[in-house]
Amino acid sequence: MNTQHRHSADALQSKGAALAEANAVIFFLHGRGGTSEDILTLRQFFTPTQPAYNLAYLAPQATDHTWYPYSFMAPMESNEPGLSSALDVIKTLSESALQHGIPSEKQYFVGFSQGACLMLEYAARNAKRYGGIYAFSGGVIGPEGTPRDYAGNFAGTPVFMGCSDRDPHIPKARFLETVELFSEMGAAVAAQLYPNMPHTIIQDEITQAQELFAASL
Repeated sequence: MNTQHRHSADALQSKGAALAEANAVIFFLHGRGGTSEDILTLRQFFTPTQPAYNLAYLAPQATDHTWYPYSFMAPMESNEPGLSSALDVIKTLSESALQHGIPSEKQYFVGFSQGACLMLEYAARNAKRYGGIYAFSGGVIGPEGTPRDYAGNFAGTPVFMGCSDRDPHIPKARFLETVELFSEMGAAVAAQLYPNMPHTIIQDEITQAQELFAASL
């Protein structure tokens, strides 16, 4: 069992309003090797035009820039304790938002690559109505054949998932499995596979996520 990669919700970058003053929050989850500062640059695309919205932007930082040590397709136990610790970070931050009066319907999640996988796994395990989920190059975690007997229902949560059809890290089959899973769990999923796209985020993905975000407000 890997003993590294324990994480803390206190390792955090924030922009925008403080939670105590915000009426909505967006959580940003960076990818392997990334930083909270880098992923927070995406906040420019999630800025409401309505003056009534006071958003908090929060991006936790993974220990050693990695949420869990191996592929998201590896056996779950091989990625412990990093995986459980990382999921606990999201849970802690989401519960903190609730304690500050921000309901799940006003909580949004943005993730890329390893951060998108982590975010999708957290959401599946804690399905309810969220403001929105925007996953760039990700899928639920675990090897092929992992039971997907998640409880809960997304109750129409708008979700965008985008990925390359030949992503070197995210198998096409897992991406499609995740799209189907979230749809079956009651999410309103918009999904797009991009031919030969590199492992990155492209403008079309940003535009689709922006449109869902604006509509949710």
